[in-house]
Amino acid sequence: MNVNSRATSKIAVVGGGAFGWGLALAAERAGHEVLMWSRRPQREGSQRVRLVGELAELAAAELVFFAVPSPHMPALAAELGQHLDGGHFLVHVSRGIVGEELQTLSQVLRTRTPCRRVGALAGPLVAKALVEGAPGGGIVASRFPEVQAAVRDALSCSSLRIYRTDDLIGAEFASTGVGLLAMAVGFARGVGLGPATLAVMASRGMSECARIGVALGGRTETFTGLAGYGDLLAAVADDGRPELAVGRELAAGTPLGQLGRQLGAYVEGLESARRIAAYARRTGAHAPLISLCADVFEGKVDSGQALAGLMSRQVGEE
Repeated sequence: MNVNSRATSKIAVVGGGAFGWGLALAAERAGHEVLMWSRRPQREGSQRVRLVGELAELAAAELVFFAVPSPHMPALAAELGQHLDGGHFLVHVSRGIVGEELQTLSQVLRTRTPCRRVGALAGPLVAKALVEGAPGGGIVASRFPEVQAAVRDALSCSSLRIYRTDDLIGAEFASTGVGLLAMAVGFARGVGLGPATLAVMASRGMSECARIGVALGGRTETFTGLAGYGDLLAAVADDGRPELAVGRELAAGTPLGQLGRQLGAYVEGLESARRIAAYARRTGAHAPLISLCADVFEGKVDSGQALAGLMSRQVGEE
């Protein structure tokens, strides 16, 4: 398929939640026909967004976006993979990781499907802005230039700019890190911490993510760019992403088990923090702030203990 044939190309989306619809409507604005599969779609289709009943129907599109929580990715990828071949491009938008070895979702897509040309969409993209067509931008990460080009063609319009990088592992882990740090920002705001404390927490937390991400195969500069600090900056500015709401609810004492039902969304950062903290303990990686976040999210320490832990860290070089 010629990715420049905007008027006739089809885009597929797996997942009909808020972000899935954001992608579908962005692609529709860019002039594409969209095929969407979802177990529980949030709305009806439109002139160019068609809901399909079977995953197999998505094989008619060259580019397939996965907009589903990470726990569902392996099974869905394996099921859809039965209908795909090496000509398909697969791109996910999840902020999650899988397993105790911090497997990225691009690795899941490559192992569960016959497709090798995979990628991830990261950066300061939120569902509400995509749905409304508000000005914004993101970054597509893939080792394959044709995947980068396909994603830019699928989503780019006058209000949405998509940059690109070939550091797939770095972009995925940066996005995961931002997801859990955004929850920490929401929590910190909920307990009344000010801008200076938020700045320390966000910057040191991203530094920890970068160290682990580089050890996993990413590049340092990816964490200082749009996938890392750029995305985190949007969260600190309160762009309305669900992770911020989760952090505020945790600060208010809402039980962890109620959060998913209350917010109507699965938030990757809760599980990501636990897995990264466990990985850091097991490998000796220096990640005290992420470990503290994991303890806070799981209710092992309260806000006062969290602040004391944050401020009692040994001060070293920047």
